[in-house]
Amino acid sequence: MDGNVRRRTLLDEDWVFFKGDVAGAQDASFDDAGWRRLNLPHDWSIEGPFSEDHPGGPGGAYLPAGVGWYRKRFRLPEHERGKKVFIEFDGVYKNSDVWINGQHLGFRPYGYASFHYDLTPYLNGGDAENILAVRVDNSTQPDARWYTGSGITRHVWLLVTDEAHVAHWGTYVTTPVVSQDLAWVVIRTRVVNESAADRKLALRTTIIDADGNVVGVDESGKPSSTSRPHPLRAGAEHEVIQRIRVEEPHLWSVEDPYLYRVHSELLDGDETVDDYVTPFGIRTIRFDADLGFLLNGQRVKINGVCLHHNGGCLGAVVSERVWERRLELLKAMGCNGIRTSHYPPAPELLDLCDRMGFLVMDELSTSGRRAS
Repeated sequence: MDGNVRRRTLLDEDWVFFKGDVAGAQDASFDDAGWRRLNLPHDWSIEGPFSEDHPGGPGGAYLPAGVGWYRKRFRLPEHERGKKVFIEFDGVYKNSDVWINGQHLGFRPYGYASFHYDLTPYLNGGDAENILAVRVDNSTQPDARWYTGSGITRHVWLLVTDEAHVAHWGTYVTTPVVSQDLAWVVIRTRVVNESAADRKLALRTTIIDADGNVVGVDESGKPSSTSRPHPLRAGAEHEVIQRIRVEEPHLWSVEDPYLYRVHSELLDGDETVDDYVTPFGIRTIRFDADLGFLLNGQRVKINGVCLHHNGGCLGAVVSERVWERRLELLKAMGCNGIRTSHYPPAPELLDLCDRMGFLVMDELSTSGRRAS
């Protein structure tokens, strides 16, 4: 059982790029016919040339930084009119400005955090094209003790939902009670009504095991926890808290990284208007002054390494298979912990760590010399 009402698709293909600054490139009417065509993610710094004269110095691998522009054309299918449409960036290094059809959506200085914008009010309907423009400014150098790369260095996604939907990254799953016999899973879900009218919405939440079976019961003994329909005013947000009991849970560990999924379905009457899937593991963690780190009550020695976000000679664009191979090699040498030095990593790295059995210290900091 997976989410199939909302649509989240990669928007990586068929962009155009210009290395340098260009006046007016945010305008929908701007002529970008001479720009270079490419697919994302993209790091223009790794393309060179190498030079000791580049201001990034050894920390920047003697590679260029500067300013770059990206533009992308797309059309929205007829059946998705009246929906909410968002653009999601997994990471842009750095100081990015984003426009849609000439309308400025926002500025994001930090180069490693994921972010999103609402495109809905500014989209063209019918057969008309929509034009995204992104300006990336990595000209302030030097800015780090390590290689950062430059550009839209991580994936871009287009998200289409109903006007009533689970909020962005809107589920928070915890397991406050865990034993070999029983686990209580607590799910906090933020629901948003962005339609023009008040609506009465309910949330049905189900836990799915790795084989696709529904497991667990709510506090009333039902296999899915369904909240009572809740009146939600136009533009309002509401948090739903649900508790589901899982008998004889399969615990997540570094040797056996077993994952469940929370399937959240937003109901308007009998109609499912949005759904959302959240993977999670059931486990306990504790630090003890005498025993050290305890996972599921057992002492575990953390054998960890630090990983920067880049892929060495590949630059700041790292495919999932490269991360997977790195983790396979680390696992083979006895590693079970990752410190993401020194900032939020690509989401796919965290997903791999969950699936492959790595403890993670997900670090958040600024670049070495000044904020990035």
